[in-house]
Amino acid sequence: MIKKSTLLIINELMERYSALFICKKDITNALIAICNTYRHNHKLLICGNGGSAADSEHIVGELMKGFLLSRKLKHSLYQKLKNLYPENAAYFFNNLQESLPALSLVNQVALTTAFSNDQSADLVFAQQVLGLGNEGDILLGISTSGNSDNIIYAMQIAKAKHMITIALTGKTGGKLQNFSDICIKVPELNTYKIQELHLPIYHALCIAIENEFFT
Repeated sequence: MIKKSTLLIINELMERYSALFICKKDITNALIAICNTYRHNHKLLICGNGGSAADSEHIVGELMKGFLLSRKLKHSLYQKLKNLYPENAAYFFNNLQESLPALSLVNQVALTTAFSNDQSADLVFAQQVLGLGNEGDILLGISTSGNSDNIIYAMQIAKAKHMITIALTGKTGGKLQNFSDICIKVPELNTYKIQELHLPIYHALCIAIENEFFT
């Protein structure tokens, strides 16, 4: 069950970006899926190309630390730290923040260059999903065209591993929608306009997820 205050964040997104109302159901479904994944101690994997690669990194940055909230460490962890490392416990408690596990697949330079050179460059994300993904995890694939082969291959491996797949695309959804449990198709066709709408969506999702677990 999702908190009313969490769902209100999606409503507020619709008020600021009325063009996204057509995506509201899929955005909400993505929110519910990600919250359920975190509730069952699973993780989020994210991949994209170019500007969407930067978006992948951006999302991780908002989930793995506090975004709008401070996310203080749990008292039980503080007590463990105090028992183990009394000289550092207060420093840890005052600076570390609770995390929501998220991994960007775009920043593994040694792995991706080696695999691209030795095997197939368009399977670098699929290889990481194979190695890192588990049943119950989510793969979020970002592609403005919806036709990026490396994202599609990663989605296919995710489906084979019984992961949940979410796509963030442009108006047509491209081929990617055929391999996605949830496909958020923003109502634009030009790459830069699609990217301009992707950002408020994933910001709202990150804010809503944080609200769900830390308020």
